[in-house]
Amino acid sequence: MNRLMGLVLVLAGVLYPFAVYFGMGHFSPWQFALLLGALWAARALTAERRPGSLGMASVALGFCLLLGIVNSPQLLRWYPVLISGFMLTLFGLSLMHGMPVVERLARLTDPELPDVAVRYTRHVTQIWCLFFLFNGIVAAALTLWAPLSWWTLYTGLIAYGLMGLLFAGEWVVRQRVRGRA
Repeated sequence: MNRLMGLVLVLAGVLYPFAVYFGMGHFSPWQFALLLGALWAARALTAERRPGSLGMASVALGFCLLLGIVNSPQLLRWYPVLISGFMLTLFGLSLMHGMPVVERLARLTDPELPDVAVRYTRHVTQIWCLFFLFNGIVAAALTLWAPLSWWTLYTGLIAYGLMGLLFAGEWVVRQRVRGRA
């Protein structure tokens, strides 16, 4: 059940910019807040307890509560900034405490990573931190100063395209690093 809720929340996040763009003529911001808040509450109740997961859910629920009370269309556009902040925090804290996120993922397929791979995964985690910082800044700037259509284009398509390019670029670099090792 927790994987299903996680998947639903990811899907809702991916579709969110388009829902805002096309839904603003039919729904009030408090209705978006209610739906988003219900998804985050369900996630908090069904997800396994990991460090920070309850904190992120609490912040997201606080955002939804604020959105529901203020009922502001402008506030709807801050959700992608919040998600980028979550990801930056998750990746950044993993660099300071415990195992970096990318190393954790790499160990799923290769539990005995050599030292060179551990250093490499740390650098990749740092690059993802820079990406999430950049993404959050761009989304915030578009929220503050751009028309809704530009915000939707960036947060709904371009940001995911950039993530795909980063994934693909990292894969190419990883193949070269493996070839030299």
